[in-house]
Amino acid sequence: MNYRRLGNTNIELSVLGFGAMRLPEIKIGEKMIADEEKSVELIRFAIDSGINLIDTAYFYHQHRSEYIVGAAIKNGYRDRAYISTKIPTGEIKQPDDFERFLDEQLSRLNIATIDIYHFHYLNQKLFEEKIKKLDLIKRAERAKAEGKIRHLAFSFHDKPEVLKTIIDSGWFESMLVQYNMIDRSNEAMIQYAAEKGMGVVIMGPVGGGRLGEPSEAIINMLPKRKLSTAGIALKFVFANPYITGALSGMNSIQMIQQNIKTASEKDSLTEAEIERINLLVQEYQAFANLYCTGCNYCMPCPQEVNIPLNFRLMNYYRVYQLPEYARKEYAMIGKVPWLPGKTAEYCIACGECEPKCPQNIPIISQLQEVMQTLGEK
Repeated sequence: MNYRRLGNTNIELSVLGFGAMRLPEIKIGEKMIADEEKSVELIRFAIDSGINLIDTAYFYHQHRSEYIVGAAIKNGYRDRAYISTKIPTGEIKQPDDFERFLDEQLSRLNIATIDIYHFHYLNQKLFEEKIKKLDLIKRAERAKAEGKIRHLAFSFHDKPEVLKTIIDSGWFESMLVQYNMIDRSNEAMIQYAAEKGMGVVIMGPVGGGRLGEPSEAIINMLPKRKLSTAGIALKFVFANPYITGALSGMNSIQMIQQNIKTASEKDSLTEAEIERINLLVQEYQAFANLYCTGCNYCMPCPQEVNIPLNFRLMNYYRVYQLPEYARKEYAMIGKVPWLPGKTAEYCIACGECEPKCPQNIPIISQLQEVMQTLGEK
């Protein structure tokens, strides 16, 4: 396993971290819940294999993830791993909620100190209305002085210019941000943060599962490497010298073994290989933009069809050759908060959207194509 220092801290983290958001599940009645026995086994296997960062959060797995991580690090495992979790920033209503959540999380994890404590899901609104307005940094610093947390961090979901503002506050020692070979929006800020001495941990290195599915288009980016799609995606992230490591939501022994193999290799991608990936991704994005740039001018749809989302999933199918991922996500539109709206089946060809499109895309016919390609056969 390769290890890197977390910014200006004295922590040496494995470049591959275990994300406890996608633990194996079992069905109880009508609900799917985390399988505690298998999850504990997986986390301990990961630690035994050299992974020393275990990341969880207050809400993961219907509030069960922190309990499971706490169970996994008993019997000698606590001293072999750094525990990272996240306070539910949006649920903080008054300043002393900080201590209430922190103490609850310490109890769930059954530990005295959280190694890396994140303000979860920071965006501009939460940064202004929670962190600054409620003066939560003062409470976090007090918790550090009391030994309840070691290092203060944040996870981020907003535009890069907002990220810069949070970095420049000087309050945080590390950050957790999205970054992968087809989502590079935070790339400049990753370098900026690292050069200021912050640790940078990546979430979504395989695009939230997008790059975990087999794709000939991506495999052919580096044909001589003989890597899987996920392997190429991880190698790309690890090749960035400004990141400390990347979290992966691994739910099987086989997945852990495959990712550890990639994280343990000493030969990083060459400059020529990175340049080839960059060039091909730019070409794919240009091709995708011919189908839809995601400008949202066509919205809202009277029938609540999420036109840009439907087209984005079609791009995963057509451009990146990820058919299984595209169909799976399409089937979930309107069923989960992060895929809002309706599928192409709900289009009634009213024509209201097409005059609004600056690219003059034949939206109605393309929605029919989406329906025929990604809908149920």
